[in-house]
Amino acid sequence: MSKENDLFILVRDCIAQSRSAQKKLYDIYAPAAYGIIKRYMYGNDAAANEILNDSFYKIFTKLDQYSFQGAFEGWIRRIVVNTVTDYLRRNIKDEQNHKEVAPEDGFVDSDSVGNLSYKELIQVVHTLPEAQLAVFNLFVFENYPHKEIATLLNITENNSRWYLNDARRRLKEKLNSIMQ
Repeated sequence: MSKENDLFILVRDCIAQSRSAQKKLYDIYAPAAYGIIKRYMYGNDAAANEILNDSFYKIFTKLDQYSFQGAFEGWIRRIVVNTVTDYLRRNIKDEQNHKEVAPEDGFVDSDSVGNLSYKELIQVVHTLPEAQLAVFNLFVFENYPHKEIATLLNITENNSRWYLNDARRRLKEKLNSIMQ
């Protein structure tokens, strides 16, 4: 059997409400989904677990909409990211209207940064405030434009740009202080 045929059978069985097939699909794809969620919800395990559950509820209820065009992992990723942004939109308080900001001079010595481990870099990123972390993740890791980020998070495009620039400024300051 081919991988595509195995996926077709698994999806078909999940749509037919087979609990063992649903568990198998969950066991295969939940770790990657949880990794995406943790990038946004670092330190908030309760919210991360809630989002994971909501994501898989949506995945299981929308499986009949998957057309087997494109990667199944990409389809799941999109649902997970949308579920995260739904959560953030409900919980991020964006009471400020930030003016347009020109990008900061983002110079950080790349040789010094290269000496940090991935875990250390991620820990620095996770020190960002929730709104900045959300915008940073959507822009840097998901490659969303500011217009889409603004829509997803129910903020203005200028606020999205401001959050990204402020996140970059904060990261630059943190990294430079670590490197000294």
